[in-house]
Amino acid sequence: MKKTFYLLLFAWVVVLILPQCQNAPQEKKAKYVFYFIGDGMGVNQVNGTEMYLAEKEGRIGLKPLNFTQFPVVNVATTYSRYNSVTCSAAAGTALATGSKTKNGTIGMDSLHKAPLYSVAVKAKNAGKKVGITTSVSVDHATPAAFYAHQPNRSMYYEIGTDLPKAGFDFYAGAGFLRPDNKKDSTAMNLFELYDREGYTLIRGMEEYANQSGEAAKIIFIQQEGSDQGSLPYAIDRKEGDLTLAQITENAIQFLTRNNDNGFFLMVEGGKIDWACHGNDAATVFTEVVDMSEAVQKALDFYNQHPDETLIVITADHETGGIVLGTGKYALNLQALQYQKLSKEELTKAIQDLGKAKGNKISWEDVKNLLSEKLGFWKEVQLSEEQEARLKKAYASTFSSKNAKMEKNLYAENSQLASEAIRILDAVAMVGWTSGGHSAGVVPVYAIGAGSQLFSGKLDNTDIPKKIAEAAGY
Repeated sequence: MKKTFYLLLFAWVVVLILPQCQNAPQEKKAKYVFYFIGDGMGVNQVNGTEMYLAEKEGRIGLKPLNFTQFPVVNVATTYSRYNSVTCSAAAGTALATGSKTKNGTIGMDSLHKAPLYSVAVKAKNAGKKVGITTSVSVDHATPAAFYAHQPNRSMYYEIGTDLPKAGFDFYAGAGFLRPDNKKDSTAMNLFELYDREGYTLIRGMEEYANQSGEAAKIIFIQQEGSDQGSLPYAIDRKEGDLTLAQITENAIQFLTRNNDNGFFLMVEGGKIDWACHGNDAATVFTEVVDMSEAVQKALDFYNQHPDETLIVITADHETGGIVLGTGKYALNLQALQYQKLSKEELTKAIQDLGKAKGNKISWEDVKNLLSEKLGFWKEVQLSEEQEARLKKAYASTFSSKNAKMEKNLYAENSQLASEAIRILDAVAMVGWTSGGHSAGVVPVYAIGAGSQLFSGKLDNTDIPKKIAEAAGY
């Protein structure tokens, strides 16, 4: 009798509850995925940018960037397979594939025996259109990790040959570092290869407007004659220069054209890292703002498709060990607003001055240049010790035609330009611990469909896995 009673009770519960479960709203998968990677963008790069923007308005505090207001805010660890401090290749591979690998390796396991396939490949296999974009070269470490499989990140030609094999729909960046195989003169030029594989190569915004409409697959780079290694720093930008926001907007437009299946788009703010390698705070903060302008294009799309869009923002590693505060309980970040150009462009300005004056440069000439470009002696007051340091660097820079340059990973700068930027950063009370990467955690921001998956402790390898889960790849 009891057995019959419990069977009837169970059947009654099933009759009451099962229809409700079947009718319960199912959480939508992310049809549209944006994956932003700020190369070198640690926690202090972001926090420093927000504090700098507030100080420019004359107040202490933060002026929030759009992505720091996302509902999910977290951090992630970044170590590689054999190193506590990762390189961009290993970090890019982790963010792309969800697997740790050896420093220097692109899209392969740590023994260089087998390829590792990225979340972008999963998206393509799931029927999505895919875009891979960056503010540096398309064959650089982070973008390459999403489509290429090579044992060394410096194998730029070989990385380039992997691009059409992935079959993604939209690639964009500054250009390609090695379109010809220098070891084999009979090897096909990359641009010829891309044309053969059905890609339309488009250079600059004007060509994009004229040629993108009929293209089936696009490679979008800067105009011929421009730097193929990177877009200009935002602080150096001139009218007509290609921007990361334009690339992002064009990618969205192309990936949504005649497409009801959704897309995956990776966008790298690559020159945050470069400016950090150069220990150039004003240029760093301007690059973070520049990436937020690209993020705004994704947010505009999200606001039209809030239930179907996921935006995730993180970094591959921190660069430079930037320190906000150098002893006093204060900052003076507002001083950085008077820097009008990057350290590299300041070096060029100093060199141009030397050429114009036959290398017979007076101290007054230098003072006038640094006053115009950095605000020295006008808005930014210097101590006697700081001025003495500048005079010493001035003497070293113009003492001979073979004056030594200061090198970092991506640039060589004059001693005078380097010392001037060091002094301005010191005035702003910003410090640096190195010119390389650190093991600091990096920020993670998420909004939209599946964003709740990015809560809790994260490693960089977790992020592509959670993107794939959110999107149902």
